[in-house]
Amino acid sequence: MIKRRSQAASGIPSPNHADNIILIGMPAVGKSTLGVLLAKRLGYAFADTDLLIQTGAGATLQHIIADLGVEGFCDLEAEHVQRINPRRTVVATGGSVVYRPQAMAHLQKLGCILFLDIKLAALAERLKGMDARGVVRLPGQTIDQLFADRRPLYRRYAQITIDCTHCPPEAVLQKVLAALPTPGTH
Repeated sequence: MIKRRSQAASGIPSPNHADNIILIGMPAVGKSTLGVLLAKRLGYAFADTDLLIQTGAGATLQHIIADLGVEGFCDLEAEHVQRINPRRTVVATGGSVVYRPQAMAHLQKLGCILFLDIKLAALAERLKGMDARGVVRLPGQTIDQLFADRRPLYRRYAQITIDCTHCPPEAVLQKVLAALPTPGTH
């Protein structure tokens, strides 16, 4: 299922760099995988904010989260996101980027925000070993709780929502290509 919100209806300002595509969604939904495929198809660059954070900090996400805690990591993530200024780029964000409104405001200015949505049961199947993946969550927070916490935030910021449940990457790519506005229609 594909859902599209008009910018006027969503209150989202027109992006300054309408040529960027920003992917948001839960960990393990396929943002990085889709991002690479989409960038190749469109002839765009690809950026993964989790990799930018790891490179900048010289550590894995798991170590950064353990060192800074959830709030500290989210602040660091927002700092990194607010520094990017890509052109013709597909940007895969970390799942926790929606916790910082200033980071999301910056991303809204950069381009079209696509929410890769997934049903909870399918996500739970994909997202085993949350700690090993470097998933930002409060101590003891279950996947169900994390999903319930983040999903409304993804929906709030999304201009386009793509259901990825039980879809292989190529099928998600086709859904995204069909849903993207043509240049000049943002």
